[in-house]
Amino acid sequence: MSNPAFTSADLRAYKKRSLSQEVWRNYKKSPSAMIGLVIIIAIVIAAIVSQFVFNYDTDIVQQDIMNRFQPPLTEGHLLGTDQYGRDELTRVLYGAKYSLAVGIVSVAISCLFGCTMGLIAGYYGGVVENIILRFCEVFMGIPSVLLGVAIMTAFGQSLAVLMLAVGLVYVPMFARTARAAVLPVREEEYIEAAKVSGVGDLKIIFSHVLPNSLSPIIVQVTMGVANGILSASFLSFLGLGVPVPAPEWGAMLSSAREYIRDYGYLCTFPGIAIMVTVLSFNLMGDGLRDALDPKLKQ
Repeated sequence: MSNPAFTSADLRAYKKRSLSQEVWRNYKKSPSAMIGLVIIIAIVIAAIVSQFVFNYDTDIVQQDIMNRFQPPLTEGHLLGTDQYGRDELTRVLYGAKYSLAVGIVSVAISCLFGCTMGLIAGYYGGVVENIILRFCEVFMGIPSVLLGVAIMTAFGQSLAVLMLAVGLVYVPMFARTARAAVLPVREEEYIEAAKVSGVGDLKIIFSHVLPNSLSPIIVQVTMGVANGILSASFLSFLGLGVPVPAPEWGAMLSSAREYIRDYGYLCTFPGIAIMVTVLSFNLMGDGLRDALDPKLKQ
């Protein structure tokens, strides 16, 4: 029995909407997802604006020992100053660049290699699939933290190496996600029709299989950015991430931990920045997962 609330006008409106419009319509239904999106946009804007407003040498790394350990809400220092007299708010805002850059670039690396492996494994199956899956299982058997530490130790500390280290850690996760998304798609009739028509495998994979397997991959990307930010912060906390005195949030936590008893705000504000950013990406990922769910389109 058809739903009486779903009129013919609603059906015509549905048919006129594109896929992106339908996803956005479903996404807006989740208040938490919208909150996450707004916070992420605000963080990105703050990270971009801070690069033009603040000077790295004079505002970020220059020390002012006479004003060290100023408490929050001090005149001219809304979040106080650190052990070297540097403004905490300025460093937190400027440091958003490093966390977002690592999260986004590392996910791009993971998605590029992982999704390629997953698409090949899911499409061809058989021996190729077994080889790729066994490789992923071996890779996943290595603790992610240990693998990241090993890469950073081997190639040295730099932002580029940190992006590579975090990106490689999550390659198996994207490979398994892409493979799982491809398995039902490869059995569709239009895939068989493309094969019979003589279309090459690469064209079928990237023109037909990939576009119809994007939903779980897109959700995994948003979750991966959050995981990448956490991993980068953890490595920086261990002293293996972005070299000091760059104001990366994990590095700020690491340098402030010895003062946590007397000047707890030095750890509080970078920690809150990490928590809010990761939570926002997770909320957006949950919203995208619901928006891309075909059941919501009925």
